[in-house]
Amino acid sequence: MNRHCDLTDEELIQRYLSGDSTAFTRLVYRHKDRIFTTIVLLVKDRTLAEDIFQETFIRIVNALNAGHYTEHHRFIAWAVRIAHNCCINHFRKVHVSLPVVLGYGDGAAAHFSGTEQSEEQRLIAREWQQELHGMLDMLPATQREALILRYYADLSYKEIAQVVNIGINTALGRVRYAIMNLRKIMEHARENAIA
Repeated sequence: MNRHCDLTDEELIQRYLSGDSTAFTRLVYRHKDRIFTTIVLLVKDRTLAEDIFQETFIRIVNALNAGHYTEHHRFIAWAVRIAHNCCINHFRKVHVSLPVVLGYGDGAAAHFSGTEQSEEQRLIAREWQQELHGMLDMLPATQREALILRYYADLSYKEIAQVVNIGINTALGRVRYAIMNLRKIMEHARENAIA
């Protein structure tokens, strides 16, 4: 698999379509953390996220084999759009709205830490994340969703617009208002802590 490390996503896809299954394994390995964490944040249930993650990659394989991926797309944005649609489809099946929240509390953020932490550092980080996630839960659902896609999935505003089926300016506005509202919530929390 090391021979695939320097290849672009598009090169890995071409190799996979030419019969090199290890190229697809590398592609999955490269993006699994970001896609899985995005799903966990969208559905707020790690077990459900694991099922949707598997469904997402089955759909990705089927779409690649059917020729539905074109090189003008950025693979991660395309894959996150499929994951997002899988989340929505799940909740449509069970007749529930997508609970777009950031408080998950089951360690999904561990995918983002690149270094080993001491127990004290992990405790501080966990407490800080719980506090931040509580504040993020106060945001309107559309703003939370936009933040997940922008800062956890690392999508551009154009890609967010495509995933959620909104205009680019709407995507930009949702992220902007989410940040403004989050700042207000943080300021209010800081004022209450001082008082």
